[in-house]
Amino acid sequence: MLLAIDTSTAQMGLALYDGASVHAELAWILKARHTVELAPALAGLLARAGQHMRSLTALGIAIGPGSFTSLRVGLAFAKGLALARKLPLIGVPTLDVAAAAVPLQSRPLAVVIQAGRTRVAVGWYQAGEDRWQTRGPARTMTVDELAESIRQPTLVVGELGAEERQRLARKRVNVHLLSPARSIRRPALLAELAWERFQHGRLDETASLAPIYLHTEGGAPI
Repeated sequence: MLLAIDTSTAQMGLALYDGASVHAELAWILKARHTVELAPALAGLLARAGQHMRSLTALGIAIGPGSFTSLRVGLAFAKGLALARKLPLIGVPTLDVAAAAVPLQSRPLAVVIQAGRTRVAVGWYQAGEDRWQTRGPARTMTVDELAESIRQPTLVVGELGAEERQRLARKRVNVHLLSPARSIRRPALLAELAWERFQHGRLDETASLAPIYLHTEGGAPI
C-alpha cells in the first residue's frame, strides 16, 4: 500500500493506493497550519479505509514547487515515516500531479499554482505518447503576464481564484480554462505517479530528497 502526501500549497491531499485500487482519498483546503492538520488527517484516512501504518509499503510525496513552509512540513513528515518504518520514498513534482488530471490534447497545457504576493508559478507542458511532458522549467509571474504569454490556443489548469479566472478568460481566443473540479490536485493521481516509479525502482534517497523551490521577483523562495 502506497501513501501519497501533498502539502505543496493550501490544497492538501492524502491517498492510499495499491496499484489496483484507490482505497481512500482526501483533498481539502487548509484551514489551519499544515503541522496541525496533517497527522490527524492521516490517522482518520487510515481508520476509514480499515488500514494501519503497518500496511504501508511505500510513500509518495509532492516535492513542489509550492509554499516554502508547507513543502518542508510535508517532506519532513514523509521522511520521518520513511526512516522510522524503513519505507521507500518517491518524490513527484507538484505540477506533474495537476497535469495528470488533464486528458491529452494537441494543445499545450499551462499548470498554475499560487506563489503568493499576487504571483503564480506556471509549468508548461506538451502532449507526449502517453502523458504530458514538461517544456522547460517552471517560473513565477503575474496572472496578467501569464495571459500575455499565451499566444496560441492553450489549456490552463490549476489554482485560480474567481478574479484570476475572469482576467484569463478575457483572452477567450487562446486561453481555454479547465473547470475548478479538474483543477484540484488529486492525491490519487500523485499516488499513481509515485506507484509507477516505485514499480520501476525509481526511488529517491530519503536523506537527500529536497523540495523544488522557485523564486519570486523579490528573491523569496516558494
